Amino acid sequence: MKNICAVEGVYATGIKEGKYGLALIKAKGTAAAVFTKNRLVAAPVILMKERMEKGVLDGIIVNSGNANVYTGEQGINDAKRMCEIAAEAFGTTPDKVGVASTGVIGRFMKLDIIEDQCSRIKGDLKHDDAAEEKAMRAIMTTDTVPKSAIARRKNFTVAGICKGSGMIAPNMGTMLSFVYTDAEISAADLKRALIPAVNRSFNMVVVDGDTSTNDCCFVTATGLKGKCDYDEFAAALEEVCISLAKQIAADGEGASKMIEVRVTGAKTEEDAAVVARTVIESPLVKTAIYGEDPNWGRLIAAAGRAGVEFDPDAATVSISNEGRADTVVLARKGEILADDVMHPDALAAAKKLMGGKVVVVDIDIACGAFEATAWGCDLTEKYVEINGKYTT
Repeated sequence: MKNICAVEGVYATGIKEGKYGLALIKAKGTAAAVFTKNRLVAAPVILMKERMEKGVLDGIIVNSGNANVYTGEQGINDAKRMCEIAAEAFGTTPDKVGVASTGVIGRFMKLDIIEDQCSRIKGDLKHDDAAEEKAMRAIMTTDTVPKSAIARRKNFTVAGICKGSGMIAPNMGTMLSFVYTDAEISAADLKRALIPAVNRSFNMVVVDGDTSTNDCCFVTATGLKGKCDYDEFAAALEEVCISLAKQIAADGEGASKMIEVRVTGAKTEEDAAVVARTVIESPLVKTAIYGEDPNWGRLIAAAGRAGVEFDPDAATVSISNEGRADTVVLARKGEILADDVMHPDALAAAKKLMGGKVVVVDIDIACGAFEATAWGCDLTEKYVEINGKYTT
């Protein structure tokens, strides 16, 4: 089923040859973006932070295999050259082209490969399933599956694709994400809707705790379906972003399980988000989930070091399976309800729930009415294998 190519005015294509890939997405309209807050940022990020102030795009070029980071003035010039290459393919000017890169840090771009790939695929820009599939696969690095999402409304559609599997603890938006809508909406309103959507989705995903140098999330509105209700659009955008974020968490490098942590009973949404992220990024929590060990002490200990004020003796910790069809309360208000001495049956039931592909953790910190959810994955030997020899 088409996702971004279900949005009117979006055309895509891509190519993947070994570790080098190139995607072209043509879509003319108002645009907004958010970027990584890592102090070391990719050349494309530096360039696009400046160019996105105009709030318009005619298309985006994305390469995989080289992140174009720590490459100085040459890196900036290479990013500009990529925009020139794509501008010719899109029939526009370079200043209206977005650029993003992903891959190895600290290597200079091989523009000859990008020019060659672009020359071979630019005639294949299409508005169909196959074209979108090519674009999604072109931007993958250690991803094992392509990622896409769509939210259909009566008068418009919002859809997106993304890549992300490792080096994920976003502090802006996402790894590389490209979202489109055929609603007519201003660049200012796109940005206004994008920031909270990102904060409740991509900024709540932690795979390994490393914030990428290349993180970016672009949203473009072609406007071909006319005006829409802002609140309805914002909700659809958030729906798409959350779906993409969960797909990233499920495809974390070396992951065998996705983890969802929902924190309730917080004084503010930000407090709940901080606790949820702290728990989801804990290596001790991640390894316990991998080992199917319902070690609730690790969960509450991680929550306790989040820097948010709450009474641990008032908190409740539970384990569930996907959809929360079955739940085991591990501890409630200081009382242990699952251990190998007094409550072995509950402990066994909790361990069984952790045997699935999705493990859900609920922590009620019992000091307010706000909540937040974070997503991540377990930490396995495979993660070390993937990253121990990433460049060699």
